[in-house]
Amino acid sequence: MDHLGTPIRQVRLGNMAAAAEHRADGTTILRSMETLGPYPRSIVDALESWASKTPDTVLIADREGEGWRKLSFAQVLERIGPLGQALLDAGLSPERPLVILSGNEIEHFLLGMAAIWVGIPYAPISPAYSLVSTDYGKLKHIAGLLTPGLIYASDGARFAAAIEATFAPDIPLIVRCNPPAGRPVRLFDDLLETPVTPAVAAAHDAITADTVAKVLFTSGSTGLPKGVITTNRMMACNQEMIRTALAFLGDEPPVLLDWMPWNHVAGGSHNTGIAIYNGGSFYIDDGQPTPARIGRTLENLRHVQPTFFTNVPKAYEFLVAAFDEHPEARRNLFARLKLLQYAGAGLAQHVFDGLDRAARAETGERILIITGYGSTETAPFAFTTTWPVEAAGHIGLPAAGMTVKLVPNGDKTELRLKGPNVTPGYWRDPDKTAEAFDSEGFYQIGDAVRFADPDDLSKGLIFDGRVTEDFKLSTGTWVNFSAVRASVIGACAPLIRDVVVTGLDLNYIGAMIFPDLEACARHAGLPPGTDPRTIVDHPSVRQKFAESLAVLAERSTGSSNHVARALLMAGLPDIDKGEITDKGSINQRAVRTHRAELVEALYRDEPGPDILILNRKGA
Repeated sequence: MDHLGTPIRQVRLGNMAAAAEHRADGTTILRSMETLGPYPRSIVDALESWASKTPDTVLIADREGEGWRKLSFAQVLERIGPLGQALLDAGLSPERPLVILSGNEIEHFLLGMAAIWVGIPYAPISPAYSLVSTDYGKLKHIAGLLTPGLIYASDGARFAAAIEATFAPDIPLIVRCNPPAGRPVRLFDDLLETPVTPAVAAAHDAITADTVAKVLFTSGSTGLPKGVITTNRMMACNQEMIRTALAFLGDEPPVLLDWMPWNHVAGGSHNTGIAIYNGGSFYIDDGQPTPARIGRTLENLRHVQPTFFTNVPKAYEFLVAAFDEHPEARRNLFARLKLLQYAGAGLAQHVFDGLDRAARAETGERILIITGYGSTETAPFAFTTTWPVEAAGHIGLPAAGMTVKLVPNGDKTELRLKGPNVTPGYWRDPDKTAEAFDSEGFYQIGDAVRFADPDDLSKGLIFDGRVTEDFKLSTGTWVNFSAVRASVIGACAPLIRDVVVTGLDLNYIGAMIFPDLEACARHAGLPPGTDPRTIVDHPSVRQKFAESLAVLAERSTGSSNHVARALLMAGLPDIDKGEITDKGSINQRAVRTHRAELVEALYRDEPGPDILILNRKGA
């Protein structure tokens, strides 16, 4: 461990601390000991404040050809008035909100800020529901729930089919370009010419901390998407929670380069909010953590030196693999960086080590890597570490102003949360809202946790999977789903994207593995565009998976963690069948249901040649 003698770059962080109260019924209450400071009624009040203090600071930027379009705080604020007036003129209201179908861009940002400014809820919808889905089932469900009064889509032609199939023809449409025929439509730039009346100021003065700012839809991993009500208070207080923990954000305006989609809370509330709340600059990364798009992220890093960088583990894996061929991107990533944050999954050890090596090579210092925990319903920041993360699963301690309840639930400890950042409920769904909260008003998130050290609360908590995901084998042996999934992914990285774990009421654990087809093709020396079945059936790919899983089998201690058989999947998960969410996460139950014949193949007495058999040592 040659890095242990290397100093960590100094960064000012809050002192996370919590106190525990153990109740007679077996529950434990954890309260943050950090004081939550004052916060404005709305995130747009912070925007207005910075527009007065530092009007020329770039707030938002996106790519335009080889350069960037940029708007300062003052330029954003001056556009909010005409846009807010246009939304009011369109008759929008909580009963008829704004729907945004397309992804991250300046126009999306401006419309969202204008809607919040005048108290009109808006709902950013996953572009995949329009552009990837073929039956538009989730989009139709969302449209029926929202009853929108106005639609925005950047490119009218790209979204025309989904709009025609989903929305009534009398609902007006705003586009940046390519207006389709057959419905009322205006160009975005025309809205900027709207004369502003006193109605805008009156609407803005009337918003409160409890006014609905936006509706964010869950990914639908367990059913149809639910609309999470997101209030002004949730967004504003959550930023104060973040700054309390990541105190360096208050020392200098942060700079972010970020691709995370704004229809999700991480990108659209957490990350953009950090720039708005702290007078910083948000550069929209038009890359993605895929082989086809990671090159654009590397290109963008030639232009931007972030001070705060948050991403999903797969993105860090791509970056580490590309650093040697893109030294300028590596240099710019670490030049001004205060810390790295990841979320959404565990960071594989080889990726963690690669980031550490790159940071030390560029700066002579280690860069702090932290992680946290939250959900759409918590705005999302609820837990974080403020110390280096050395292993997957650590989520840290509760944010300032939060109280959490730990409830015994079978072999697990269920987590429940309460705080000013927690949603009041789900949009037009009182039944789901009632189900989400217990009798004391704690939000029942459905996850399990455990103490990192039962004798030392300061070490924080560890994520312990979903309460309902664990299952029993036919022998009555409990299987910890989260641990098995993590072990398979860790053993097979970097050739794996995800795995579906099988075995409920069966004799042993099986694994339906979705490979990273591009990584597998490179491993096998196959050219881009090779048929997925050819990739999966290649002898070197099968051998590599067999060897990796055999090592895992040798380490297993019994049937509760021994993956006995595995199947490599050539077909991708189907978004229309609910097998994959728009975030790219696997819906375990849906895959098992829709591919029941493959599950059956895993458990046949005489398995086919495509099944990998993995014997446990000594068994």
